[in-house]
Amino acid sequence: MGPDAASPIYPLALTAEAPGARSGFLVRTWRVGRRRPAALAGAVVVLLFGAMALGAPWIATTDPVRTDWSQIRKAPTWAHPFGTDDLGRDGLSRVVWGARISMQAGVFSILLAIAIGVPVGLVAGFYRGALDQAIMRLTDAWLAFPFLILAIGLVTILGPSLTNATLAIGLGATPTYIRLTRGLVLSTSEEDYVHGARALGAGDVRLMARHVLPNIVSAILVQATVAVPTAIIAEAVLSFLGLGVQPPAPSWGTMLNAAQQFLESAPWMAYWPGLAIFMLALSFNLAGDGLRDLLDPRDY
Repeated sequence: MGPDAASPIYPLALTAEAPGARSGFLVRTWRVGRRRPAALAGAVVVLLFGAMALGAPWIATTDPVRTDWSQIRKAPTWAHPFGTDDLGRDGLSRVVWGARISMQAGVFSILLAIAIGVPVGLVAGFYRGALDQAIMRLTDAWLAFPFLILAIGLVTILGPSLTNATLAIGLGATPTYIRLTRGLVLSTSEEDYVHGARALGAGDVRLMARHVLPNIVSAILVQATVAVPTAIIAEAVLSFLGLGVQPPAPSWGTMLNAAQQFLESAPWMAYWPGLAIFMLALSFNLAGDGLRDLLDPRDY
């Protein structure tokens, strides 16, 4: 008969869910939200931007790429609440559709970084030795290139597009997850429950998949939450430089690029995309702080 699943050698995260655990988590979420109202507000804003990105076809009032030569650089009105740009395109529609592009680039690039960095860091931290040294020296060389410079170089090689920009941002963020995962694995693999599972005959794959990885996921999720704003800003910079989304597709970066020539005569062209980038980046950071408190086991 196998060992009791509730014995000390098994991590807390792998024991059966006790009755009321889900309600306890909801209570804890509410408690963290009351203690950190800024984090709760940030999470709400992130959800609103996500809903706006998903519902862009229904929220946008007009076609974001349709030009109207009679409405060039018009100030905000009821018909165009965010004004129009230098080609008479509706500012509100372009900001709404730009949210979809920014969220796509930010979220998918970080998912790519996690998909590559976590397995590599897991192997390096678990096996250590020469393999660990080789992986970490390559990672250090990778980190020697500034994140944005590396992304610009990769997009220049691959060609300007949203897909290539997402790929470049993801590859640029990958070393961070390799180092983070390796450090977490080095400490987690020394826990008693890991040694106990190994003594009971668990293989390397089972140890990594069942006993190590589930107990480092929370830290990786928090890091991902605070990394998404960097990816969103990077996509805006690449689009601003003409290396990301290509006109006439709406992007906050391309909108700022077009607005720089009309900052005095039509400042609203820069207000709304700039404010959207600021609010989304700030909200992700605030939500990340709240998620860190929510997943901190020391508070349970």
